[in-house]
Amino acid sequence: MYAIIKTGGKQLMVEEGQVIFVEKLDVAEGETVVFDEVVAIKNRTLRVGTPYVSGATVTAKVEKHGKGKKITIFKYVAKKASTRKKQGHRQPYTKLVVQAIEGY
Repeated sequence: MYAIIKTGGKQLMVEEGQVIFVEKLDVAEGETVVFDEVVAIKNRTLRVGTPYVSGATVTAKVEKHGKGKKITIFKYVAKKASTRKKQGHRQPYTKLVVQAIEGY
C-alpha cells in the first residue's frame, strides 16, 4: 500500500515505515504530523483525488531537523574581473518516519 502526498511544493510517494526527507516543517522533534493533502492512495485499487482524496490522511513522526550538503553557487560575467560572486547554501530539511496511511 502506498500514498502520494503533497508537502513543500512537491509530491512524494510514501509507504508505511519509510523514512523520508521533506522541506523543513515547523514541528518539534518527536511529535507527529498529519498530511491531509493526499493526491492518490493505493491499497487494492487506486483512488485518485480531485484534487485530493477525501478522508485520506498520512501520519508521520518527526525524527530530526537538519541541513543538507553544501552546494556552491558561482556567478560571473565573462571577461569582467569585477563581476564574480561565490556563495554557498545548505537547504534545511525534516526527517520523517511514516507511521500510518488511513482512508483507503
